[in-house]
Amino acid sequence: MARDVEPRLLRGFAAVAAELHFTRAAARLHVAQQALSRDVRRLERELGVELFLRSTRRVALTADGERLLPYARRVLAAHEELAAAFADAGRPLLVDLNTEGMISGRVLAGARAAAPGCELMARFESGLTGAVAEIAAGRLDVSFGYVAGLAPSARALLDHQLVRYEPLAVILPGDHPLAGRTSVPLDALAGESVYAGAGNPRTPEWTELARRLFEGRGIAVLPPTPMAVGAEEFRRVMERHGRPVLAVADFPAMPGSVLRPLTDPVPLAPLSMVWRKGLRHPGLDALRASAARTGGGPRSPERDPAYWLPDPPPAPARV
Repeated sequence: MARDVEPRLLRGFAAVAAELHFTRAAARLHVAQQALSRDVRRLERELGVELFLRSTRRVALTADGERLLPYARRVLAAHEELAAAFADAGRPLLVDLNTEGMISGRVLAGARAAAPGCELMARFESGLTGAVAEIAAGRLDVSFGYVAGLAPSARALLDHQLVRYEPLAVILPGDHPLAGRTSVPLDALAGESVYAGAGNPRTPEWTELARRLFEGRGIAVLPPTPMAVGAEEFRRVMERHGRPVLAVADFPAMPGSVLRPLTDPVPLAPLSMVWRKGLRHPGLDALRASAARTGGGPRSPERDPAYWLPDPPPAPARV
């Protein structure tokens, strides 16, 4: 029996096994029928077995053909995976950080340091739902956010890895009555309307997290309003409207406002790194390793009454 079998021969065999017809299998592979027949006969000689029963009316697998088929499929799948991995390896990996100055940027920096040969290019999308649409369209590879808040159809496109449980905070105008505190208990926001991206089609997972957090606490989610883009526009809107804004605790400083952590209990958002299913790239391997090193934050807070959690993230991808 031959020790090395060319993938082309296995591919021809698998096509005939699927079609049980040499002409259709040849058309499927875009080769001449005579060439496909020669490849199948060569495979039979190399393996020392007969793979098909042939007659003028039908083609059928022999017992040896049936035995070979699952092995051939596994070899071909591995061959295609290998080819895809190295086809992607030379291209840049597009990584959405959402906002500058947050943990996603530290994950990216760690990956760049560990894999200097990979080109990891930062992008900035507004919200995980919007980023997933870009991933589905092939314009983005990796993003970060609250996976459990995505629609099931969006989650089906992704693999993901928990980075950490992120403490939440509130951004307040500098003259807000709560701005002088070092932290803000959730109950102190009773009667407030807090901006959490309501109406923004790119961030519904964030709005839903806010609704769950505020439910039963007398805190409203601010009705849809245009999103402020850029630090100066954010400052102007905060001065004009003076509404608190839900954020994560490491959100970058904004002019004319203060960031205060929320407490009693400390609300946490499970932050995950996400990428499209089937993606193979050495830069992704570096990002996953960096995320595992960088995470920090509270571990296993599900049963600690000091913390509030929404639904935990779905089961992660295997490392």
